[in-house]
Amino acid sequence: MNFFTFFYCFLSFVLYLISIPFLIIFSFKEKYKKSIPARFFLIDNPPFKNKTYWFHACSLGETRALKPLIEKFEEVNLSVITDTGFKEAKKYKNADVRFLPYEIFLPFWVKPCKSLTVMEAELWYCLFFIAKKRCNKTVLLNARISEKSYPKYLKFKWFYKKIFENIDIVLAQSEEDKKRLMSLGAKNVEVTGNIKTYFNPGITREYIKKKPLIVMASTHKNEEEMILKNLDLKNYQVVVVPRHPERFDEVYETMRNFGEVKRFSKMESGEWRVENKYELNGDLILCDKMGELVNLYKAADIVILGGSFVDNVGGHNPVEPAYFHKPIISGKYYFNQKALYKEVENIEVCEVENINECIKKAKPTKIKTKADINRILQVIE
Repeated sequence: MNFFTFFYCFLSFVLYLISIPFLIIFSFKEKYKKSIPARFFLIDNPPFKNKTYWFHACSLGETRALKPLIEKFEEVNLSVITDTGFKEAKKYKNADVRFLPYEIFLPFWVKPCKSLTVMEAELWYCLFFIAKKRCNKTVLLNARISEKSYPKYLKFKWFYKKIFENIDIVLAQSEEDKKRLMSLGAKNVEVTGNIKTYFNPGITREYIKKKPLIVMASTHKNEEEMILKNLDLKNYQVVVVPRHPERFDEVYETMRNFGEVKRFSKMESGEWRVENKYELNGDLILCDKMGELVNLYKAADIVILGGSFVDNVGGHNPVEPAYFHKPIISGKYYFNQKALYKEVENIEVCEVENINECIKKAKPTKIKTKADINRILQVIE
């Protein structure tokens, strides 16, 4: 172990000791009740059992983006950081899922693997340092550095250079990302595109609609009221799909201010079923059932992307509705999705009070380029 690694681990240990009281307090919060005990105290979080391909992602979006890769393997190991990422990871039947422990535990936790593939900006020094020694290959996938964050990375160039010394291959999203990554010390950088642009949906239900259908997708607190009061509700059927299921009842009450509301949960009673299809009954409908958004995208005439009309979320992935060439309406607060917005043609960005005008001029969307999945698989294997 060199001096830099020793000092880094020592500093990490000191920070851990200082943080223990706060970690214990936060572990009682619903959001962290699984991740903190697992990551910082190794509770119910043993090392992986099998020497196979290891993937690591942070949260829900990155874990979901790995699906087209993970489904190509008979078995994989998959580590995550957040509770939402863990829940998504458990959906993969061929994945042995863990929370990634805090760095001081990694020397005792990481076992040999065929390759380690890490998504995007999960640049943990100890993770790559140890994996470089114990795994056949280390890969940074979907790597990108935005124009806005690049100056911050440059200030710590010396540190990122140390990390990149332990990464064998970097797969970047674009040529610009490649240049920025190489300036920070990355070697063997190749452009394979943004894996989040690769989308191969499985449609599980087909819907019958009575009017042109607007799908308000992944909405957040206050957005439902903001959008509904500005929509021309007489001319459309509108389905609202809240981002978080714990808000279903709250959103139902909000929607009742705009008319009679039907709920998807009634669908299971057979009330909406017409042979092997489902009829969308009513003009105002709450989707209070998980796993239906992709089905609704296929049926939609217009998609309004939530998380973009309030300033504290940063937008959501436009690729899924764009796969079906649906016109997409977005608010201006999509700062967390800028890279993906650039990959989709014809997204209409507007103020909420102008939403009807945007709908009238909206055009079908199109994904510009898709990630090279075959090349990514070749690198990982």
